[in-house]
Amino acid sequence: MKIMDLTHMIMENMSMFPGSENPKFESIGVLEKDGFEEKKITIYSHTGTHMDAPRHIIPNSKGLDDFLPEKFIGKGAVVDAKGKGGITLELLSKYEREIDKSDFVLINTGWDRYWGDDRYYRGFPSMTIEAALWISCKNIKGVGIDAISVDPIDSSDLANHNIFLKKEILIIENLKFLEKLYGREFLFSALPLKIKNSDGSPIRAVAILDI
Repeated sequence: MKIMDLTHMIMENMSMFPGSENPKFESIGVLEKDGFEEKKITIYSHTGTHMDAPRHIIPNSKGLDDFLPEKFIGKGAVVDAKGKGGITLELLSKYEREIDKSDFVLINTGWDRYWGDDRYYRGFPSMTIEAALWISCKNIKGVGIDAISVDPIDSSDLANHNIFLKKEILIIENLKFLEKLYGREFLFSALPLKIKNSDGSPIRAVAILDI
């Protein structure tokens, strides 16, 4: 069995959605002084590789804490959208056979290579409404992407977020290394923190191969 980490490191100087503050780490306990090491961490719920809950934008909907753990684990399929310019229904339909056998649809745009650079926020392939509606009719648990959002960065209505979250299809953003999973069978695990009334949470996303 091989486990592949698909998660960006959380650190003070990291890529964040424009307008969000970077994480802050404050030493509360210093080993040499206090005999123990402990940090106070101030962090947004949508920091780094993270998951969106329906209650992120849908009124009176579920938080991540309302789902059983099995909601966050299942078979994954990777769609190659690198260099395609956009994530269209025509592109996705080529992977229908793999998608129909999967719980999570993970979209590789190749944009993770710009993580830590200002270009990460600009020009990443966006999913069309038609494509999002098509995926939302599949029996899946979640959609993931190696970019900062499943909607264009300047979207005001977050149409794709609405389409997925209204159907309780979880959204995973800021993944990485998805191209290493092309054509391979794997189990995808994306467990969030168990936070009360959680609108979202950082996750440790991994692919488990040779299942």
